[in-house]
Amino acid sequence: MIDVGGNGRIWLLSGRHSSYALHLTDHDELLHLHWGPQIAIEDAEALAAEPGPPERGFESPLDGREEYPVEGGPRFVRPALSVRTPGLRGTEWRYEGSGTDDDTLGLRFHDPLHHLGITLHYRMREDGDVLERWTTLVHTGTADHPPLDVLRADSAAWSLPARDHRRLTHLYGRWAAESRIARTLLTPGEQVIGSRRGHTSHHHLPWVALDGGDATEESGEVHGCALAWSGSWRIAVQRLSGGAVQVVGGMGHDDSGQLTLAPGESFTTPVFAGLWTDGGFGAASRAWHAWQRAHVIPDAGAERPVLYNSWEATGFDVREEQQRELARIAAGLGVELFVVDDGWFGARTGDRAGLGDWTPSPDRFPYGLKPLAEEVRGHGMRFGIWVEPEMVNADSDLYRAHPDWVQHHPGRARTEFRHQLVLNLARPDVRAYLWESMDTLLRSAPIDYVKWDFNRSFTDAGWPGDGCPQRLWAEHVHGLYALLGRLRAAHPHVAFESCAGGGGRIDLGVLRLTDQVWTSDNTDPLDRLAIQHGFGQLHPARVMAAWVTDSPNAMGNARVSSLRFRFVSAMAGVLGIGGDLLRWSEAERAEARDWVALYKRVRPVVQHGELYRLLPPDGDRLTAVQYVRGEETVVLAWLPAQHFGEAQPPVRLRGLDPAARYEDRTTGEVHRGAVLLHRGLRTGLRGDLDAAVFHLRRI
Repeated sequence: MIDVGGNGRIWLLSGRHSSYALHLTDHDELLHLHWGPQIAIEDAEALAAEPGPPERGFESPLDGREEYPVEGGPRFVRPALSVRTPGLRGTEWRYEGSGTDDDTLGLRFHDPLHHLGITLHYRMREDGDVLERWTTLVHTGTADHPPLDVLRADSAAWSLPARDHRRLTHLYGRWAAESRIARTLLTPGEQVIGSRRGHTSHHHLPWVALDGGDATEESGEVHGCALAWSGSWRIAVQRLSGGAVQVVGGMGHDDSGQLTLAPGESFTTPVFAGLWTDGGFGAASRAWHAWQRAHVIPDAGAERPVLYNSWEATGFDVREEQQRELARIAAGLGVELFVVDDGWFGARTGDRAGLGDWTPSPDRFPYGLKPLAEEVRGHGMRFGIWVEPEMVNADSDLYRAHPDWVQHHPGRARTEFRHQLVLNLARPDVRAYLWESMDTLLRSAPIDYVKWDFNRSFTDAGWPGDGCPQRLWAEHVHGLYALLGRLRAAHPHVAFESCAGGGGRIDLGVLRLTDQVWTSDNTDPLDRLAIQHGFGQLHPARVMAAWVTDSPNAMGNARVSSLRFRFVSAMAGVLGIGGDLLRWSEAERAEARDWVALYKRVRPVVQHGELYRLLPPDGDRLTAVQYVRGEETVVLAWLPAQHFGEAQPPVRLRGLDPAARYEDRTTGEVHRGAVLLHRGLRTGLRGDLDAAVFHLRRI
């Protein structure tokens, strides 16, 4: 809902529990008024009438108060917008007008010297509290005006009031150790996170949360911001001298020049979304999850199937008969989607050759993929395939024909990681080739699922012959989005998974075009508890792929864990199996069959329910999560290690009716809601690496 007051110069956007207000002064200064609990337009008008900060010789009255700080004028904070034309840099805008459309507000400004139109967009839907913000720039000049260099164009700036103690939470990591939580006191100055790699990266997710230093999982004021962009990005959090905080974020990793706008051209930033809650970090996560399921994730109401992926069983040694045998065993376990991973195409017998040649190997699949796919379908499963379209090996037919199609700088060495180079998706001819290759592949056999991988970062991001080569960084991502969107439209039955060596490309941008994401290449079930704990701060279980693999696994921990612990760990998201089923015993297969059947019973609650993090991963201590959906609740609990023979305390549940009774659907035991909430659920876990699943229904 959008209310307008103050003679058309105050705007109030309200969602289910929160409001956001801004004010345009008589000097066309756009100031932030409020981001917090719901208020009325009269309250916003009262805030606008309050006097501003007193004049101080070395301080700006605008810093920390502006909705979108630009470069130039009486400002010293990090600008969200920096532009230049020959001999002129900075921005001085004039207000031109506003427009509303249902839940969307647009505020239009113009810089007459740069001939630059700027529109700030706001959207808050009534079913939640996530505020989406983005910015559009347009060169309004005529053909005789010079082009406009956009050095930096952030999506939005967020202003938070001063608090005695501000605490910053974000997610950090590396390959195979993604999405771990860092929570630190925000000291005066600036903290910057981001990626210079051309993709979201394993090292940071584009999300931050700020609280007053006292928020817990269940209570306290939390502001969060998340960027919907799958390329390089930057979020800067600055605590100003007066204690106010400003968060500025957008695409691109620096201010060296993102793009050039010729007269008539326009550019729209990705969405930078924000959320306020007074229910702590848990309520913030549940609000983010609900918004993504409602407005971001394609076909989010559908349940994601249990999959089997053949990679760890076969590596690059992919053969049709071997895949048929794996499919037969997987079907017997109750698997619903069978996926052939790397090694099915071209000369791909290792990581040195074949990328770019997306046709089945005539030696290993003499009749193509169709016979295998049809057999998989005959077992009652869907069929999936692994691809890495954005990459090419130097030893490939594609590279020999088009060496100019890769990102490179003339006269410089072409850096190879994993013996591969990055195709330049900013080029229309590259996108046309990939469209034809992927479309032909998807039409060649009954393919239901594509695991879309991306196994190296940008290093030589050059585009010889282009007049503005730096735009490659953004245009590659736009090219990816366009290609995925076109493939989804042409093949609406095909689901896509985003993978980048595990969690290297997970963000709100790619989630608009993919059905799930590969959380991490690390499938160690104990490591995964910490990774999944961080992942769930922003993203829901509905998109979090998690596998059961052999033990010990390839991560090198040498840790041996039971099938029970591995399955319960993976059941916290979209369950998959990735072990070598040819080597599993009959007893292991029988146990796995029971776990898969149990997951299918709890899947609607896990994938679509509200998440409560009951006990976080903390060393060897008991950890647990809970999902609540309607009359049902599911609790997953893990005990890494037991010490001194001590019994584990009951786990206090959340989100239940204290006056109701709940029946355990496995044992038939009946629990009172008040007891589960205040005394807790006894898990009975003991020993090392023990785990359990509890499925309760209100009666």
